[in-house]
Amino acid sequence: MMTEHIDPAAATALELNRRAFIGLSASAAAASAATAGGAAAALAGETLGQPHAPFVSEHDPAIKVERVMLPRPDQPISAYAAYPKNVTQTTPGVVVCQHAWGVDAQIRDTVRRLAKEGYVAIAPDLFARSKNVPSGDGVTDFSLFRPFIDALVDAQVDGDIAAGATWIRTRANAAQEQRPPKVGVMGFCMGGAIAIRAAVDDANFDCADIFYGKVRWGQSDDGPITDMALAWTDKVRVPMMGNYGARDTGILADDVREMAKRLTVPNDVKIYDEAGHAFFDDTRASYVPSAATDSWTRTLAWFAKYLKS
Repeated sequence: MMTEHIDPAAATALELNRRAFIGLSASAAAASAATAGGAAAALAGETLGQPHAPFVSEHDPAIKVERVMLPRPDQPISAYAAYPKNVTQTTPGVVVCQHAWGVDAQIRDTVRRLAKEGYVAIAPDLFARSKNVPSGDGVTDFSLFRPFIDALVDAQVDGDIAAGATWIRTRANAAQEQRPPKVGVMGFCMGGAIAIRAAVDDANFDCADIFYGKVRWGQSDDGPITDMALAWTDKVRVPMMGNYGARDTGILADDVREMAKRLTVPNDVKIYDEAGHAFFDDTRASYVPSAATDSWTRTLAWFAKYLKS
């Protein structure tokens, strides 16, 4: 069973809350306008860190949005996808692994932002097999989603993510695992842990981008991290980028540093001093603009290097 129970709304040290760093917002907003392809300009007057208008609209003329069904052995599951209007058979793709709130407004916007940057992006709904799942849009009560997280089975989830990669290649008339198109995997919070597993176990992917995915595997959160808890680093098969917050109380910065030391694949792991957990989520109070902007810039450079070349 899945064991990811980091509460995204309460995993930052209170004495190091992002509000102490709110002065960074002005410079981050300027940078964001460039790195989001001008999308930030559309957010004039909006306050990030709470529900807001999207960076990239579903009606943006440069992209197409689809709600698709992914075939799976037990039942089809839903997924949210977007891609450039000028998509070709070699256009690279990204599978986005949801956070605890499901495929909510922030995840859907991330899918569209990737499409705007030239990728076929898809976010499988990992809660699709459960009944009465609430919408995650604007929700901050993590307890509502614990039962659905508890119901997830690792092998089944991994297959759902692989099905997203297969969908990207199928729509390009390519065989499973065929290159091109290259496909990356990206995940947030529990989705970050899922993306790490994909980077180890799944030959579908060409690179990984991890946002605050758990580092300790099979070990309690107390005490120094052990070699066994980091043994997975020896098995990562693709270039891996990591984005973490020094103020994250659920994923310790020292653990992240030990993880980064052990990686043998090309990697770019950065710990943001001003950020805690879920700093990229611009619809919730955990958002830290400077870290979110810089990590998006690095993400786009990472995907361009390993998926577009």
